Amino acid sequence: MRKVACLYVRWVDGFNRGLGRIIMWGIFVMAAILLWSSISKTFFNPSLWTLEVAQFAMVAYYVLGGPYSIQLGSNVRMDLFYAEWSVKKKAWFDAFTVLLLIFYLGVLLYGALNSTAYSLGYFGKDSIGFWWDLVVTFVTGGPEAAGEKLGYIERSPTAWRPYLWPVKFIMIFGFFLMLLQAVSELLKDIARIQGETI
Repeated sequence: MRKVACLYVRWVDGFNRGLGRIIMWGIFVMAAILLWSSISKTFFNPSLWTLEVAQFAMVAYYVLGGPYSIQLGSNVRMDLFYAEWSVKKKAWFDAFTVLLLIFYLGVLLYGALNSTAYSLGYFGKDSIGFWWDLVVTFVTGGPEAAGEKLGYIERSPTAWRPYLWPVKFIMIFGFFLMLLQAVSELLKDIARIQGETI
């Protein structure tokens, strides 16, 4: 069991570290988009797409950078009592709070799955069944058959009217990675409680 936990932690931490190091540069993408927005509004015709693309880039930056932030322990923490605790006591407290985080991320992931199903034209109540149907249809019938399962594709109500499903897919992916990272942190806390390190 310990080998499996070590392999899981190594794989998840490595993937999220690599992705996080790439996503860190996203701040410059957002700055470039907003700079172009300012320039185009001042000197040319204003671009319709800049504000929404900056918002989408911010979502990707925040959600895909979240797992790396969890890994680094960059979250806000009250160190009034925590700083003075022993390593084992900190691990117990962290394990409890990570369990709460896992529950919260599960709720966020479920909501993202529902919202993305809605943006792909599914208006029913069983969005998990919709996703299962979509995957099975894609595997057995290919992209065209899966495309027939989709309904009215949701678009933004703005003048530019981009499709919303791509940013919602990014949210699903990011929440899933955060959930994997939270489980990794839980395994590390359990190892610290037992006096070991992973």
